[in-house]
Amino acid sequence: MTETHSHEDHDHSHEGHSHGGHSHGGGGGHDHARGANKKALAVVLSFTLTYMFAEIIGGFITGSLALLADAAHMASDNVALALALFAFWLADKPPTPNRSFGYKRGEILAALFNGVTIVAVSIWIFYEAYNRFQDPPEILGGWMMVVAVIGLIVNIAGAVILQRSAGENLNMQGALRHILADLLGSVGVIAAAVVILLTGWSYADPLLSVLIGVLVLFSSWRLLKESVGVLMEGSPPGMDAREVGRKMVGVEGVEEVHDLHVWTITSGFPALAAHVLVGPDDDCHERRRELEEVLTREFGIEHTTLQVDHVGDHAAEGPRLQFLPEIRKRDVR
Repeated sequence: MTETHSHEDHDHSHEGHSHGGHSHGGGGGHDHARGANKKALAVVLSFTLTYMFAEIIGGFITGSLALLADAAHMASDNVALALALFAFWLADKPPTPNRSFGYKRGEILAALFNGVTIVAVSIWIFYEAYNRFQDPPEILGGWMMVVAVIGLIVNIAGAVILQRSAGENLNMQGALRHILADLLGSVGVIAAAVVILLTGWSYADPLLSVLIGVLVLFSSWRLLKESVGVLMEGSPPGMDAREVGRKMVGVEGVEEVHDLHVWTITSGFPALAAHVLVGPDDDCHERRRELEEVLTREFGIEHTTLQVDHVGDHAAEGPRLQFLPEIRKRDVR
């Protein structure tokens, strides 16, 4: 479990009684988790890279498209793992004046690229399977079985290692999906090898290849959906911005919330910005701190930027850029 620590709040007073606050969380526990993730990825990458070459050699020797298809998927696994390691390295680079969040979005770009490569691999598998249905070659089922069993062992080991580290990290989850899909692919190759050995039915090989392709496509959907959602700055999965706003106006003294934005910087790093109106006699700084506590406790949002004004202040009566309707206390009672 990742441990987080709150940093000291900073309050700023501005002309027109406008009060802004910015808070964020981080800590050594997060750095330790990232280090463990990188180590897990490196270990699994060494496994999958070695087995990929064994599978390619085995595919050509046995004539099995299923092994070659699984090798292609294993190649995408290696790309996924290597990119994930590279993304972690990018994310560890410190922020700069021009990149205030550093390179944390590198993880999401890597996750998106992984999803696209999975789709490309599946298209190649379908094309090769079509050719094999037209003219199925002779398959050496015994050696096909040996290679597939080795692959199953490798994928089980890799899945166990990544499962311990995946957590809520989208990039780690993407790498884990690669391994799990390939694990099921290894099971399928073993089944096809058994059919070929017992019956000599060579169509089992391209048929299994098509099933692997479908499995690959299925595994890519959530990864593509979530990574595109982050890049489009949508609300974090499972979080309703309207519900967030209603919780905020439920805080004593808060009269209205507008210009509310909730998005994700990278996996497991939600952020929020909003303009808040409080009662004429309320303490803006105290209300902001209470809002930050509610957002952290109820939604796990630790990175917040809140502009707090009194109702009727000149700053609060200016033009507003609305992405959600104003959420007023009287509307949610």
